[in-house]
Amino acid sequence: MIPSIPQPVFTRFCYRVYVAVFFIYLALPLAVVCVFAFNDSVFPSLPWEGFTLAWFFGTDAPFIGVFNERSIMRSIGTSAFVAIWVSGLSVAVGTSNAFLFARHEFRGKALLYMLMLLPLIIPGVILGISILVFSSSVANTLEDATGLWFDGLRPGLMLVILGQFSFITTFATLVISARLQKFDLSLEEAALNLGASKWGAIRQITIPFLLPAILASAVVAMLMSFENFNTTLMLVGSESPLTITMFDKLKQGSTPVLNAVSLLLMAASAILGLLSLLFQNKKS
Repeated sequence: MIPSIPQPVFTRFCYRVYVAVFFIYLALPLAVVCVFAFNDSVFPSLPWEGFTLAWFFGTDAPFIGVFNERSIMRSIGTSAFVAIWVSGLSVAVGTSNAFLFARHEFRGKALLYMLMLLPLIIPGVILGISILVFSSSVANTLEDATGLWFDGLRPGLMLVILGQFSFITTFATLVISARLQKFDLSLEEAALNLGASKWGAIRQITIPFLLPAILASAVVAMLMSFENFNTTLMLVGSESPLTITMFDKLKQGSTPVLNAVSLLLMAASAILGLLSLLFQNKKS
């Protein structure tokens, strides 16, 4: 709306300068991180010592690259494992939530919808601590009653998956619900009149219509899971995802290998973001 309103030349100039400065402010730190991933120095800072790919493929200390750093590669695998589970659970529950809120009227619907949105406004640290305290209390109670050890309720990958799932599901629900509300119910009614069952009509007509939103929400869920830190930090055990491993290494001192990892993360995030936009814009 702003460009459509008649404005003095000076105002338009200030607006364009503001937009340019804003995007430079966002992009400059990322550009600096990317540049120092190729600096031939053991310190990610000036002066520039020359171009190198050692921080990606190096094998000799101190230039051990990302792809030869066992702890980082192991943590990438752990993050991928968590992201796949979180994405699958979030999409499955998010699709069910979308049908529940878009197709049904019941007592307490507004309250349930508010509870579904609640994880969006709770800080990740508080969410993680709450899940940890609750699960530990349940584990202690069960262990006192049965004498068994409930490892899944202790800090570890299961709690990390459940913790991330608890708020990422909300995003999946919102994305899928937005597309479901655009669906023409007469298409399902036509299928039912032609002899299809209720589930058959949903499976053959509604689900294909929702597929772009389902795929987009799956991509977003994987991206959010892979980059989550606050909630994961409170729930992680001995197997650390990538963000936790990077944090631990940063406490020991920053090296260009962390810049290289960050560059790979930015590239992966950009690709996943483009895929998400592609799926959302795709017409069924």
